[in-house]
Amino acid sequence: MTTPLQAIPVNRIDGAPTTLGAYAGKVLLVVNVASRCGLTPQYEGLEKLYEDKRAQGLEVLGFPANNFGAQEPGSDAEISQFCSLTYDVKFPLFSKISVLGADQHPLYANLTAAQPEALGAAPFREELKGYGIQPGDPKDVMWNFEKFLVGRDGHVVARFAPDTAPDDARLLKAIDAALAA
Repeated sequence: MTTPLQAIPVNRIDGAPTTLGAYAGKVLLVVNVASRCGLTPQYEGLEKLYEDKRAQGLEVLGFPANNFGAQEPGSDAEISQFCSLTYDVKFPLFSKISVLGADQHPLYANLTAAQPEALGAAPFREELKGYGIQPGDPKDVMWNFEKFLVGRDGHVVARFAPDTAPDDARLLKAIDAALAA
């Protein structure tokens, strides 16, 4: 039996321990982020999404990970400073974790078990192959900026490929439906 998402221990980017239970009753967009990725400009859209929908109950939660191309090499302090100074990120950031492999964080083990494949995954998998990157198992997180949408009840309701922009109509529709539930 898997641990409820809200009970899984995580650390905020300042090192303070917490759980997703701190966001109980909210809709969560959980995103593995990286500072040196071609998708890094998504920080701007994620922050806008957070600002636009926070009052309705959306929380964007950023989890830095260095699993793909070593594109998040910095310390938590460096990551926090980069996000603040470069993209004025105000949504919650957490300590760097591993989102895949033998040292995969329990949060991501639960997220991927709950939603084994991302919407829009096939075209992005082909794009990775074009860069000489062989994507792993379809249930694994493919790359930086993959998005998991968690409903107010703590259940994962959708998963989106890394190249799904924060203003993508499919993502916004799913967020609005989760907020209305």
